[in-house]
Amino acid sequence: MEYQLLCCEEETIRRAYKDPNLINDRVLNNMLKTEENSLPSLTYFKCVQKEIMPSMRKIVATWMLEVCEEQKCEEEVFPIAMNYLDRYLSIQLTKKGHLQLLGATCMFLASKMKETIPLTAEKVCIYTDNSIRIEELLQMELLVLNKLKWDLATVTPHDFIEHFLTKLPIPKDNKQLIRKHAQTFVALCATDVKFISNPPSMIAAGSMAAAVHGLHLGSRNTILSSQSITDSLAQIIKCDSDCLRACQEQIESLLESSLRQVQHTSISPETKTLEDELDISYTPTDVRDVNL
Repeated sequence: MEYQLLCCEEETIRRAYKDPNLINDRVLNNMLKTEENSLPSLTYFKCVQKEIMPSMRKIVATWMLEVCEEQKCEEEVFPIAMNYLDRYLSIQLTKKGHLQLLGATCMFLASKMKETIPLTAEKVCIYTDNSIRIEELLQMELLVLNKLKWDLATVTPHDFIEHFLTKLPIPKDNKQLIRKHAQTFVALCATDVKFISNPPSMIAAGSMAAAVHGLHLGSRNTILSSQSITDSLAQIIKCDSDCLRACQEQIESLLESSLRQVQHTSISPETKTLEDELDISYTPTDVRDVNL
């Protein structure tokens, strides 16, 4: 008699639980000490790059964010990919026609670092409308690794968010909502060049403060007032309260401008989002313009 082994495992990805032992002051202090080791240079547009402009970075960053959202990547993938991209551009002269290839490569590497099932080279190339060949992607991967000295374990704003949620007097029922809003702000900051030189702790703290303020939690709880939250976060990351408040205001301003742009896009027939216009294999027109 023949027996057949049936596999009844679920197809959903099994993820590890967050380790509460890692949410302590020792880990937080170590992250604060090492976070600046992997900061890119804010001046690379003037001192290193000759063809690439901040507007081009914005276009490619938006495309990378759309791909990460479409593929439901881990929240850390996109900020890490942008860190790789900025660090590479800080030291290596790059033609504007290679910018999307660089963005695709950094996204490919970040996915390998953080995903249980990372993006495949084939899928990444499909998202470029096959303007990039797999061989080019793999060659660029080796070049990026070489230029970054294989130092890919970078600290991100997401690493700080859990520490803030533990230390701040936030009601348990609100933590998930605040976490989600803060993560959205972090992704938004990664698309804007004004935040390149800000350390991850500053972006995380500013995003957390903006999230609490935007949800109007302080109006119901004086402990969560904007001033109180900003002062507490500044103390946690050991920075000046005014500097953190300025970062928070920049984040809130960026959100307002992004919302206005989305509203304009929704009423402009000639400008459509990736999901509204074509399938997932399509490369946004703006990205193709960068490649010219």
